[in-house]
Amino acid sequence: MDEKTMVNDILAGVKSDLTGYQTAITETENMGLRQAFQQIRNSDESFQYELFKIAQAKGYYKPAQKVSQTEVETVKTELQQ
Repeated sequence: MDEKTMVNDILAGVKSDLTGYQTAITETENMGLRQAFQQIRNSDESFQYELFKIAQAKGYYKPAQKVSQTEVETVKTELQQ
């Protein structure tokens, strides 16, 4: 398995884990457990972003095309209605 495949596999795995943590956070009543899930999620988000930057720098990952501030504002407005 080459480095690009490993990096992309790890990114996909972390993305899946983040979804699971978010579900657990929203469904957990115990505040201590909720906070533990939030800390783990925050740590994984930081790890994912650092790995993303490495993957992007090496050309392993290409993000979606950048949008204009007008497009961002349009989406924000639509979601707030």
